[in-house]
Formats: sequence, structure tokens, C-alpha cells
Amino acid sequence: METIKENLNYVRNNIKESANKSNRDSEEITLLAVTKTVDVDAVLEAIDNGVTDVGENKPQELARKYEVIGDKVNWHLIGSLQTNKVKYIIDKVHMIHSLDRQALCEEIQKRAEKIDRTIDCLVQVNISKEESKHGLEEKDVIEFIKEVSTNYKNIRIKGLMTMAPFSEDENEVRTVFKGLKNLSLEIDKLNIHNVFMDYLSMGMSNDYQVAIEEGSNMVRVGTSIFGKRNYN
Repeated sequence: METIKENLNYVRNNIKESANKSNRDSEEITLLAVTKTVDVDAVLEAIDNGVTDVGENKPQELARKYEVIGDKVNWHLIGSLQTNKVKYIIDKVHMIHSLDRQALCEEIQKRAEKIDRTIDCLVQVNISKEESKHGLEEKDVIEFIKEVSTNYKNIRIKGLMTMAPFSEDENEVRTVFKGLKNLSLEIDKLNIHNVFMDYLSMGMSNDYQVAIEEGSNMVRVGTSIFGKRNYN
């Protein structure tokens, strides 16, 4: 059985390799250890081995682990976020990766204002147009971002997030990642107030190397670090 330390070394080497391939500095790429169903001990072990950013899918799980681990690490909420769950994480989260609708903006704004915080968010885009995936359609993203910029002063957009289809066809996966990269460049040129295209969160255990080659600077890796999870 590989240890978390060995797995992390393996993933970091792959990140370096992919960054070199695309003439980029691997230091610019943030590795997000995805801790869905992973217990606190394993998360702490990952932190001991240099992990600085952790991604959780469920707000209650993030809150539960935060109670033990605190801010030893940057917490990212990467799963779809229901409005009634925002209250659990608003004071704990470093970044929300799944901003995708107005109702969610309303709730984040209301809660963030109460605690006088600006919340960094990524807009989730469904580039692949798969019905099973959350996120805005590409054609609606710019309008949505302009609305956020105008109406929600406690939300700061820091980039975009997407998920590629789980496909054997590498070209299909590349096309999705390229699409998000191009969209971010387009948005960047618009110079919208309080909107920054600092982060492209794309790539998971099965496709993070391809994502880096296509411009990702934040990869969300769980299985390759912590092993296969039991989701029951």
C-alpha cells in the first residue's frame, strides 16, 4: 500500500512534468487535496506532508473537519452549494468553486456582509454541456459575472472552474479545458470591476496532467493522494 506521502510525491512529480511540457513553472500550480470521505487523521497527514489547500464537497463535512483542523490549511468548497448550507462555511472557507446562480450569490452576499468578509469565488462553467453536471452554460457566463460585479460587493470572482467528461477520449477532455482557458482570456480583457481571472480550477485525479497542459493552475486531486474511497 502506498502511503499518502508517496502518493503526494508521485502527484507532485506529475504536476512538474506537465508544467515543464507546457513551459510553465510548477510552483504556480496549486494542488488541492480533495478530502471527500477522508477522515481527519489522513487530512492531517497530508498537511504534514506539505498540503496547503484542501477541497471539500459537502459544507457540513468542511465545517466538521474545520472544528478539528482549523486554519492550518486553506479550505475550498468544491461541490455544488445549496443556499441553506452557506451559513456552515461562510466564516471558514478560503474559496468557493461552485458559484453558478443568482440565489447563491444572494445568500453568500447576505452572510458575508454580516461578518464583514469578502468571499473569493470561482464561477462554475459547464463547458461540456453534460446534463449531469452543475454550472453555467458558457454563453451565460459573462452576463452573470457582470451582474455579480455590479450587485454583490462582498463576492470577489477570482476565476473559473469546470469538470471535464469522464472520457477515454483525451481530445474531448482537452477541448473542454481549452474552452475554459479561452473563456477566461476573453473575460480578462473586459476588465470588469472586482473580477479577476487568477485561477483556472480544472483537472482531477484522472485528467489533471492534461488540464495543466491546457492552462489549469489549480488541480483537485483526491483518489491519487488518498486512494480509492468508499462512498457508501
